[in-house]
Amino acid sequence: MHTVVVGTSGVTASDVLAVARGGARIELSDEAVAALAAARGIVDALAAKPEPVYGVSTGFGALATRHISPELRAQLQRNIVRSHAAGMGPRVEREVVRALMFLRLKTVCSGHTGVRPEVAQTMADVLNAGITPVVHEYGSLGCSGDLAPLSHCALTLMGEGDAEGPDGVVRPAGELLAEAGITPVELREKEGLALLNGTDGMLGMLVMALADLETLYKSADVAAALSLEALLGTDKVLAPELHAIRPHPGQSASAANMLAVLKGSELTGHHQDDAPRVQDAYSVRCAPQVAGAGRDTLAHARTVAERELASAVDNPVVLPDGRVESNGNFHGAPVAYVLDFLAIAAADLGSIAERRTDRLLDKNRSHGLPPFLADDAGVDSGLMIAQYTQAALVSEMKRLAVPASADSIPSSAMQEDHVSMGWSAARKLRTSVDNLTRVVAIELYAATRAIELREGLTPAPASRAVIDAVRAAGVQGPGPDRFLAPDLEAADAFVRAGGVVTAVEPVTGPLA
Repeated sequence: MHTVVVGTSGVTASDVLAVARGGARIELSDEAVAALAAARGIVDALAAKPEPVYGVSTGFGALATRHISPELRAQLQRNIVRSHAAGMGPRVEREVVRALMFLRLKTVCSGHTGVRPEVAQTMADVLNAGITPVVHEYGSLGCSGDLAPLSHCALTLMGEGDAEGPDGVVRPAGELLAEAGITPVELREKEGLALLNGTDGMLGMLVMALADLETLYKSADVAAALSLEALLGTDKVLAPELHAIRPHPGQSASAANMLAVLKGSELTGHHQDDAPRVQDAYSVRCAPQVAGAGRDTLAHARTVAERELASAVDNPVVLPDGRVESNGNFHGAPVAYVLDFLAIAAADLGSIAERRTDRLLDKNRSHGLPPFLADDAGVDSGLMIAQYTQAALVSEMKRLAVPASADSIPSSAMQEDHVSMGWSAARKLRTSVDNLTRVVAIELYAATRAIELREGLTPAPASRAVIDAVRAAGVQGPGPDRFLAPDLEAADAFVRAGGVVTAVEPVTGPLA
């Protein structure tokens, strides 16, 4: 099994995916263990002094003015975890919780939190044992980090609350730890606070969304190319010299992908035949501009994610010179903004894909295709309601594109008076990415059927490869009406698994 070694300088997106989705094992580097011990020595020294230090010998948030006596500090750390584990609503997905815990471990191992090495090792042990804390949908405002979600994870380390075992069954966390031979942690000064004060949930969801969207944008380029082909459009608008004079990198990449897919097609270039048209519709002609803008948004979001992956997010933090200082690095604004940007880009990509699908089904705009791509229009309805489903998905994506980060709601007696709502931005982006996958699948389904209905004209070799792969995946071709949901489900599974890219790249070479 793949092993991820956590050091002091952060982790990579690949590390997050390996742990969250691939079940990779985790090891702490010797450097990280030494840094943990050194920072803990500083915290212990401060804890022995009479002067109050936030998070070490005081209360938290609006209660930070109270100095806590030494005999109550262990109770203080337990209490903050118990009281902050106040989430509600449906359970969060296993991969999100694993990413959340792993990224908190990343910050702990930076040597800036003051957590003991044995606590960090317990975090790794829990992940390695396949134990997943029960975390709920609601409870994070994205400032002071993802407090409630992280608290539910810390509760598991204490052997309290509920968690999912490696068999997928939810049981008391103490039982699961005992079966795995893991001793629950007894938290000391600063440790409770350090386990729940970070942007780890929203960051983990950002990293996974970026991975999914990278494949989806390639798949969307392929689907757009097939729609252009099915509509007998022109590929001249994809010429590199046209995109070079508006040098947005994403636009050029999308145009190049579409051009590679269409190479050798007999269907393109017929826009001057029976019903001459000077230009294709925007949804066809401007596909690279829209998808390209989304690609550039992905690039910006990836830069933010990489910076956050290299960060130590906690409050207070232990600095190399021995100071323990309060700060605001836990504020989720940088991550929240790009989560919202991605939801906007995804909604627009879904919107333009739906317009191409609608065009394929409309006999007045499809340039010779049968109404709704039906076998016997009137007797058969064809893909009429598949487009309704696609439209419903796009409509929801537009609602999900409303920024969460534009909102703020005060908390903690006005001590935390401006928050990022980054967790909420991440949760709605996950739904948007899920919907976009279905939207692309429906366009692909319509475009492949439409191409097969163009009798006497040979599609591009890359298009043929995609059609063959889609059919092999259980998505049926043209014919009389049938129960449509299984076809759409199969198309969705094909796109979700990266089947579009896998099918086309042996012909086109690697897509950009």
